[in-house]
Amino acid sequence: MKIILKTFKLLSVFLLVIGTTACSDDDDTITPTRTTVVDVALANNLTSLAAALEATDLTSTLQGDGPFTVFAPSNDAFTQLLTDTGLDLENLSTAEEALVKNILLNHVIIGSVTSSTDLVNAGSGYTNTAATGPNQANLSLYFTTSTGVMLNGSSTVTNADNVASNGVVHIVDEVIGLPTIATFATTNPALSNLVAALQLADSGTPTVPYISTVSDASAGPFTVFAPSNDAFADLLIELDPSGNTSLGDLDPATVDAVLTYHIVSGNVQSSSLPNGTVATLGGDITADNSAFTLTDPNARVSNIVTSLVDIQSINGVVHVIDKVLLPMQ
Repeated sequence: MKIILKTFKLLSVFLLVIGTTACSDDDDTITPTRTTVVDVALANNLTSLAAALEATDLTSTLQGDGPFTVFAPSNDAFTQLLTDTGLDLENLSTAEEALVKNILLNHVIIGSVTSSTDLVNAGSGYTNTAATGPNQANLSLYFTTSTGVMLNGSSTVTNADNVASNGVVHIVDEVIGLPTIATFATTNPALSNLVAALQLADSGTPTVPYISTVSDASAGPFTVFAPSNDAFADLLIELDPSGNTSLGDLDPATVDAVLTYHIVSGNVQSSSLPNGTVATLGGDITADNSAFTLTDPNARVSNIVTSLVDIQSINGVVHVIDKVLLPMQ
């Protein structure tokens, strides 16, 4: 009830502000009213978002200078989140408040005003939110625009470009959960072969249960050097120049051994990539942090794709590479 009252107080203040104009004593010049992203949320009846902002002390943050791009969940989206998680905004523990705050920040881009046109023109890609993961690294947000603006493969923009003085608000139909490594592997079609390889390795006796591990927000953190689809295609030709071998033809144990050379314990962002030996779950590889390359035990060199590094999730970070690393042959 306290949060609901606070929400109505905020709404009352907002209505008072937009209904009042300030005039100069000298020339009756109208002074433009400053409208924040919080005001815009309230004007669109996003009372559940307002209540969550109050419960986590984020209201004043989003009333600041910004600029902010806010993907604002609808009331129905928040109701679904609370139902699924059992969270009570009026009775949050310290840990729950921190979790809800991080989820809310995962809907905010600080420092830019990103319009729907900007996103559509980009087509697809990654940006960083204000939420944080391991080592306080900002979480990534993956967007696609082929069938409307979709975020992390599930949340769709339903009402775009609600402009405020300190940013812009895009209303979305689903709360954007804190992403895992699996979130980014499964939502980016350029990594579909990696997902297939993880599934194939899991069909045998894997070193780790790959899919469940990368999907577990509490696991890790891990650093994953993720081969692109082209990297896997090149490997298949390397193994069988006739082109008659598909990924599904490989032995699960072999795929498991290969995958272990792409996983490092810890959250290693590109700026912290060492120059020299890197211990993977499978064995040592060599990194060159100037050339941005990785070399496997067979002296095969893989380039780290500089436009696809530091894809940060809640349980680790992903860097895309252009060649599959192999165990000693």
